[in-house]
Amino acid sequence: MKIGLRIFLGYFVIVAVAALLLAQVFVAQVKPGVRQAMEDTLVDTANVLAELATDDFLAGRIDSGDFARRVRAMAQRDYGAQIWGFGKRSSQYRIYVTDARGIVVFDSGGRDVGKDYSRWNDVYLTLRGRYGARSTRAEYADPDSTVMHVAAPIRDAQGRIIGVLTVAKPNRAIAPFIDRSQRVVERWGAVLMGVSLLIGLVAAWWLSRQLGMLRRYANAVTAGERATLPATAGEFGELGRALETMRARLEGKQYVEHYVHTLTHEMKSPLAAIRGSAELLEGPLDDADRARFIASIRSQSDRLAQMIDKMLALAAVEHRQRLDHPEVLQLDTLVEDAAVQCATRLAQAGLTLDHEHAGALPPVHGDPFLLRQAIVNLIENAIDFAPRGSGIELRLFRDGERQAVEVRDRGPGIPDYAVGRVFERFYSLPRPGNGSRSSGLGLCFVAEVAALHGGEAALFNREDGGAVARIALPG
Repeated sequence: MKIGLRIFLGYFVIVAVAALLLAQVFVAQVKPGVRQAMEDTLVDTANVLAELATDDFLAGRIDSGDFARRVRAMAQRDYGAQIWGFGKRSSQYRIYVTDARGIVVFDSGGRDVGKDYSRWNDVYLTLRGRYGARSTRAEYADPDSTVMHVAAPIRDAQGRIIGVLTVAKPNRAIAPFIDRSQRVVERWGAVLMGVSLLIGLVAAWWLSRQLGMLRRYANAVTAGERATLPATAGEFGELGRALETMRARLEGKQYVEHYVHTLTHEMKSPLAAIRGSAELLEGPLDDADRARFIASIRSQSDRLAQMIDKMLALAAVEHRQRLDHPEVLQLDTLVEDAAVQCATRLAQAGLTLDHEHAGALPPVHGDPFLLRQAIVNLIENAIDFAPRGSGIELRLFRDGERQAVEVRDRGPGIPDYAVGRVFERFYSLPRPGNGSRSSGLGLCFVAEVAALHGGEAALFNREDGGAVARIALPG
């Protein structure tokens, strides 16, 4: 499972638990809290009415006196009230009074006068000087039909409890307020959960994207590819820079070790030839042999110098991950400069260079020195293989979304066994005529320069004989 998905699932679990706790808090606290507030109001109401009913109760006219008449008249009132958006037109109170034995002597509903309520908690506890209250279902099968009963004592002049007044109110009276609060909590809870999940999704995507870029960068570096440090933020940026520093130091160490080993190996052959020629020159030789061995020493020395120069140039290119300061330039200008630079070698080899341009081409972005040197390497490679007196063709043209530079010669072409190896470091084919080999670094340099510019290099045989070397660059 990807880390982004794990982060999102973990965040989802946290949000879901938070939503569950919110629902539990509402059920466990909000609903009981509203009912507790109603009970508090009923306590005040019961005690006020108990005081108002005392005179009629003592006079024995609790069911027919002013108190009873006023209570019954209350049922006829039109309240016309608006309580936080809910209309209230009539009273939902039920008031009943019991004597000291718990027998109902007054009932505002007119249905239970004469019944024994002494076992109900509201009456039973109040007659014993304690707080009396109960909540009972009006309909046994309906759990939402509960009615809250709160009682207050009726006392005589000496403070003795002589009766009980109970105020009852159905819990359904506050149900609309609880339902509305529940809907509001649920609605905003859903919004909060949705926003939280969206934030979690964005955060998980961002974290996954940052880690993904660093992972792809690390994989590219491991595969030996040119990789640019991705633009990451925060701690990921610091991690990326640390990886880049580690990569540069490790690659630098490995690069030097590899090149020292390779250079040492490749230098053995020309050094052996120089040592052998020098030893022979120490003995008696005729002029022809002496001149031949001196020429061999000079040739091998030039090969060593060329190898070192090209290796330094190749190392400078291979170790770069990107162009630091690319310039806007025209390839046709670079092609002309490369042709001028190779004019002397062309004349010495008895070759001509034919130019072919495909008209005005848009500029490209790159390093002019590296591109010019790559084109020079292609021309010099063609010079080594082209027959004396033949011509080398230099073409610049548009190839789809790229600009291509081609160098064509009429040499022997590329043997089948060498087709896949011509761009390998130190791989070189024998030159026609004398069988000598180059440093094997020129074409490798060309391929590295092309890759550094986002392009590619190719070398293949012509259908009518010879070889074609190409550099294709975006632009």
